[in-house]
Amino acid sequence: MKSIVFHIDVNSAYLSWSAAEQLKSGAKIDIRTVPAIIGGDQQSRHGVVLAKSIPARKYGIRTGEPVSNAFSKCPNLLSVPPNHKLYHEKSRLLMNYLKSFTPDIEQVSVDECYMDYTGIAHRFASPVEGAAIIKDGVREKFGFTVNIGISTAKVLAKMASDFEKPDKVHTLFPEEIPEKMWPLPMEELFMAGHASVETLKKLEIKTIGDLAKADPKLIELHLKSHGRMLWEFANGIDHNMVQTKRAEAKGIGNSTTLSDDLTTFEEVQEVLLRLAESVGGRLRKAGQKANMVSVEIKYYDFQTSSHQKQLTRPADADVAVYQAACGLFEELWTGEPVRLLGIRTSKLVDAMTPVQMSLFDLIQSEPEEKSAVHVKNSGNFNTDCEEQEDEKHKKVNEALDAIRKRYGADAVMRATLMEKKHGKDKKEL
Repeated sequence: MKSIVFHIDVNSAYLSWSAAEQLKSGAKIDIRTVPAIIGGDQQSRHGVVLAKSIPARKYGIRTGEPVSNAFSKCPNLLSVPPNHKLYHEKSRLLMNYLKSFTPDIEQVSVDECYMDYTGIAHRFASPVEGAAIIKDGVREKFGFTVNIGISTAKVLAKMASDFEKPDKVHTLFPEEIPEKMWPLPMEELFMAGHASVETLKKLEIKTIGDLAKADPKLIELHLKSHGRMLWEFANGIDHNMVQTKRAEAKGIGNSTTLSDDLTTFEEVQEVLLRLAESVGGRLRKAGQKANMVSVEIKYYDFQTSSHQKQLTRPADADVAVYQAACGLFEELWTGEPVRLLGIRTSKLVDAMTPVQMSLFDLIQSEPEEKSAVHVKNSGNFNTDCEEQEDEKHKKVNEALDAIRKRYGADAVMRATLMEKKHGKDKKEL
C-alpha cells in the first residue's frame, strides 16, 4: 500500500482560537462571522494582520499587511489583539488529540501538521472517511475547524488542504493533478513567492500547469535551486517523508525578528554575520564544534522555510558558520522581504575530538581566490597551512570572546559593520 499523508491546517487559527475562547466566555458575536482580524498594536512592529475572517477577506484584507491598511479597506472592522499564550495551549490540545489517532505526527507550525495515515488506514473505510472523522471530532471537541488535505506526498496534501475552506476534506492524488492543480494560477503553488511568480510570468508561465510542462533547466537558469523545487512541486514530486520522530534537539542556534523587512542580500549578510558571531561564541563557550549548519527564513507574510548542509569538517569559527549560512540563504531565498532570520548548528562534537583528514585536505593543486571571509594562500594548500590558519582564527575568536565577555556583546565589531554604521563604502570582511 502506498503511503497516505494528511495535511491538517486550522482555519484562520488565531482568529478561530480567539473566537472559540470568546464564545466560551459568553460573547454574543462570533468574530468569524463578521469582518474581523487578529492584529497587534498599530504603533509597534506587530501592528500587522495575523489572521482574518472570511467576511474580512471580501474587503481585500490580506494576512501580513499593516492593521492601518486593513482599517482603510473596512472602517467598521473588528480588531482583536493576539493572545499567544492561548494559541500555544490550543495548539497543544489539538496535537494531543491528533496523536490519539496515531503518534505519526509532524508538527510544522503552531496551527498545522502532517499525519502519516498509512498505519491506521485499516481502521477506516477510506482516507476520506478517516479524515472526516478527525475533522468533525476537532470541531465538536474544541469549537474550531480544520481543513484536511489527503495525498501520497506532503506537498500535494498541503496543496489540497488549501482548497475550499473552512471545515473541508480534499484529496489531491497524483492522478488528480492535471484536473485539480494545474489550472490554478502560479500564486497558488506552495512556496511560490511574489518575486518567483513575477519572474515566471516573464517566461509566459502563468499557471501551475505551465510550470509543470516547462523545461526545468530553463526554470533553474532563472530561479536556481528554488526554481527546480517549484518545478518538482508543480509535478507533484516531493520525496520528503513525514518526520514522525523529531531530530535530536542537541544544537546551538540563534534567530532574530527584524525591525524592518530586509530586501537585499547585503542587508541579510550583515544580520547573518551577527548571528554567526553569536552562534560561534556559544559553540566555543560550550566546548563544541558543529557538523551541520541550518538557516531559517520567515518572510513578510509569515511563510517559513529552512535549509541545512553538512560541513566538510566540524567547526566552531564564526567565519565557517557565516560562510555556510550565506550559501544556504542564497539557495533558499525566494526574493521576498525577510522578517526573521535564524542560524542553527547541530550534530555537535567535543571541540577536542580528532578530525579525520580527507583527500581534499591533503591535496589541492590550485587554491581558489578566497572570498571576503576566506583566508588567502600563496602556494599549494596543505595541512600545515590549514593548521596555522585554524590556530590564527582560534586565537582571534578567543580574543573576541574575552572582550565581549568583559565589556558586552557590542564592545567589538567587524570592520565591515563599523564601516556600514558610519556610512562608508562597504568593503570585504
